[in-house]
Amino acid sequence: MSALTSEPAPAGRAPAVTEPPDPPAANKPRKKDNRTAFLMLAPALILLTTFVLVPLVYAWFVSFQRWSFYEPSVFVGLRNFRMVLADPTFRESIVRGLTFSAICVPVILVIAFCFATLVKTMGARMATVLKVSIYIPTVISGVIASIIFVLVYEYRQGLANYLLSFLGVADVPWLGSARTALYALTLPQIWLALGLASLIMLAGLLDIPESYYESAELEGANWFQRTVYITIPLLKNIILYLLVTTFVATIQQYELPLVMTDGGPTQSTLLPNLLIFQRFTSDLYPGYSIAAALLLFLVLGGLSAVIFRLINSEKAVDG
Repeated sequence: MSALTSEPAPAGRAPAVTEPPDPPAANKPRKKDNRTAFLMLAPALILLTTFVLVPLVYAWFVSFQRWSFYEPSVFVGLRNFRMVLADPTFRESIVRGLTFSAICVPVILVIAFCFATLVKTMGARMATVLKVSIYIPTVISGVIASIIFVLVYEYRQGLANYLLSFLGVADVPWLGSARTALYALTLPQIWLALGLASLIMLAGLLDIPESYYESAELEGANWFQRTVYITIPLLKNIILYLLVTTFVATIQQYELPLVMTDGGPTQSTLLPNLLIFQRFTSDLYPGYSIAAALLLFLVLGGLSAVIFRLINSEKAVDG
């Protein structure tokens, strides 16, 4: 007899009520699955703790000390932060970094969008050639790119001045003048960042169903209207991701100014990370550079939060 079958109840007595069976074990959270998940996450958590969280906590500790490799540390409170905030060189480097980003980021996003749109309309073979071509600068190191563009901007025999000579323009000291040096650095930065941004933008475009465009065409929408009302809204999170990551990458750039100009002339290309690097390698007490790095960390985090707020979106939420 089945365990669910009950014997007939005697006359005058209510039949016995059989308890419902327990739900299958498969419907309950299994501790074994949780343990497996934690074991798979353990290597990443260990690396994150060892190389990110612990150094970050220790950096905050050192920032409140008069710390040296050769002397006992002395607690100085907020003195290092006050030194950084009172230093006009640091403030100017932040403004310079924001200017550098304000030039590079919109240009990168616009060109990446145009290139991705172009590749989407190409055949498979031509699209592959274009994708490989645009991605090549991404695998080139910043040092090599810096050397290439130093030769391009060379005053007497550089390619830039050679091309301008056909227009009757006199030689321009691209890297030797405080008026042009920072703007000259934007071209290699755009060149290095464009490949990855274009491929990410292309992936977002290919993820938009073609039926949306077909319906819009049937309604009489032209290319501009389809772009404004379909493509850009559906690419909102892709654009937001590229906006934040490209902004953070450009304002933290230090390889290009280090190799191409060493922060000059007259500190016109001294970006924040290069200033921090120079102070860390030259000061006996690295409290200033560590405090500056932490303040830059707070600035970048705050500006990224503002960007998310202004766009009124979340990076992991559609629509």
